[in-house]
Amino acid sequence: MVEIRQATGDDLPAIVGLLADDPLGREREDTAVPLNEGYVTAFEAITRDPNQLLVVADDGSAVVGCLQITFIPGLSRKGQWRGQIESVRVASGRRGAGIGRTLLEWAIGVCRVRGCGFVQLTTDKSRARAHTFYARLGFEASHEGMKLKL
Repeated sequence: MVEIRQATGDDLPAIVGLLADDPLGREREDTAVPLNEGYVTAFEAITRDPNQLLVVADDGSAVVGCLQITFIPGLSRKGQWRGQIESVRVASGRRGAGIGRTLLEWAIGVCRVRGCGFVQLTTDKSRARAHTFYARLGFEASHEGMKLKL
């Protein structure tokens, strides 16, 4: 059983470790200690912003999962808010144990409470298992996402 709670500064090294715990993350994250200042600056900005929520799944002895929700106001759909879920990760040794489902169901519930009309997320095209996982939770690949690296 895991507890889902708001992340603290003490959780930051574990979160960065989770972000780096797969082939894509190993290429783009930096787990060196002390942490890259960019992580600290981003964490501080996230915690100050009421429309950001960074949470961890804690099994009592370690952080075993994380995700971030951004609550986005919009004019389209009659001013409907949306919840954007990002950085969903579960420790590689704990995948398949229901932690990801618990995190996502929790996040969807928080979005409902915050009045969001829908929840959206993006996932890398190479993450076929993640696509299947999200589809089982009811997500639909209804849009084609695009990014521009700056």
